Amino acid sequence: MRAVIQRVKNSVLRINGIKFSSIDQGLLVLLGIASTDNNETIRWMANKIAHLRIFPDENEKMNLSVLDIKGDIMIISNFTLYGDVQRGFRPSFTDAAPPNIAEKIYLQFLDYMRNNYNIKIAQGIFGAMMDIEFINYGPVTIIIEK
Repeated sequence: MRAVIQRVKNSVLRINGIKFSSIDQGLLVLLGIASTDNNETIRWMANKIAHLRIFPDENEKMNLSVLDIKGDIMIISNFTLYGDVQRGFRPSFTDAAPPNIAEKIYLQFLDYMRNNYNIKIAQGIFGAMMDIEFINYGPVTIIIEK
């Protein structure tokens, strides 16, 4: 599993130009699912994202998590995070989980986050073309892989 996490002031996700979901201050998470991901990976990644201390405290030090600030999280499935361009210019996605497996793990990840953390979780639609607008707060962008 690979996640690109952006600290945001807000984010809006649109499908076919229509607002589907949104969050206020929190995290925008682009989540790539690998063929080898499982329940252990879900738990590890969810814990890492929920407790990642990238929000400023009273001394402007990155010391608070999204849980600490009572922020929101938008989680978007993104298989292109596993795009490999080591050879040539067209990405290969052989490390990404096939869609039927990736969708199942993505939905399990969303359920795990909702059931284990008292936080607003927004999402997109698996496999849909989505437009995401956001204001990056910092900017702060973190990549996590398990």
